[in-house]
Amino acid sequence: MITTIITFIVVFLILVVVHEYGHFVAAKKSGILVREFSIGMGPKIVDLKRNGTTYTLRILPIGGYVRMAGLDEQEDELKAGQHVTLTTDNTGQVTIINTSSKVQNLMGIPVDVTSFDLQDKLFIEGYENGNEDEVKHFEIDHDASIVESDGTEVRIAPRDVQFQSAKIWQRLITNFAGPFNNFVLAIVVFAIMGVMQGAVPANTNQVQVVENGVAQKAGIKNNDRIVRVEGQKTDNWSQLSKAVSARPNQKTTLEVLRQKQIKKITLTPKLASNGSKKVGMIGVQSSMTTNLGKRVLYGFTGTWQMAKSLFTALGQMLHGFSLNDLGGPVAIYATTSQATHQGFMSVLYVLGFLSLNLGIVNLLPIPALDGGKILLNFVEMIRRKPLKVETENVITLIGFGFLMILMLLVTWNDIQRYFF
Repeated sequence: MITTIITFIVVFLILVVVHEYGHFVAAKKSGILVREFSIGMGPKIVDLKRNGTTYTLRILPIGGYVRMAGLDEQEDELKAGQHVTLTTDNTGQVTIINTSSKVQNLMGIPVDVTSFDLQDKLFIEGYENGNEDEVKHFEIDHDASIVESDGTEVRIAPRDVQFQSAKIWQRLITNFAGPFNNFVLAIVVFAIMGVMQGAVPANTNQVQVVENGVAQKAGIKNNDRIVRVEGQKTDNWSQLSKAVSARPNQKTTLEVLRQKQIKKITLTPKLASNGSKKVGMIGVQSSMTTNLGKRVLYGFTGTWQMAKSLFTALGQMLHGFSLNDLGGPVAIYATTSQATHQGFMSVLYVLGFLSLNLGIVNLLPIPALDGGKILLNFVEMIRRKPLKVETENVITLIGFGFLMILMLLVTWNDIQRYFF
């Protein structure tokens, strides 16, 4: 149990951190201020400020986020009447605005705020030391920090470094960078698996037969090449698998190449279920290769084959949706538990599968997902002007609400599937 929990947390954190790091790097390169990079959720354990970004470790080791200036943030970080403590430099400009009672600055200037602007004019006004006879005006440094109520110190967010101030193509790349990093992680994981396993599936029409399977009983032997299925040319394993899968319980003629001779063999693929879809199977497996180059390239070929399977599954969901086709944290935990008992290679496989899955699902054009944000980027390109902030917020809120309801339904369904 402890091993499973630790493995689950590690896998989940790797997925999230890699995803968010993609957004982080793209935002930095685009001139967007990343105010915070958090690993974990909930109350802060520790923080570290470097190059304008505050890196935080939070108590719940599930999830994480990148907090970009002007994106999904509250408009007002101060309020009129709020008590703050200001730290100034030798020119009198404010460098730190302390709003937290958890952080004390005995050398700071106590001010009761009357008005402020942290985005454009960069000033703060108020009563110094409670003296309401005079309103003091303080200029704020462009790179000043604000200490939030929980004690976390982050940069303020002037308008020129906010997300919406970046060029449209920079924002599009920033939105895409998270899923892109998940694709890269999947490729790296499958490449590592290919090297460690010593052999990987060769994408050829050469087959290995399953003992007592339909193919063996029909006379197909190991290392035979199936070059045609019912007249359809099959040059590789992908074409072969697709052609056979399409003929469950149908008499099928195969053309088999053996020792430079073509043999015609007739058989009937066995009916099997692949999710909600009925497919044909004849009991053959792809041949394996030990070639080092192909084992490294398995990072790409293995990822591509799995991506095609995921797209097929998404297509099937359009014809008959079921909650059993989806999986949330509970399903991920159950899968991780099985992989943990099967060994390190199985855990690697799950990591690669989940990373690819996360990348693809995040690109779906649903508001609140990266794909929904990218769709809005394209809408802005076509309109040549952005949507109103209020409109975009409503769209995002609707999408977020839909995802939350769906997540609750999926989680409850997973609990019933795996624990009852």
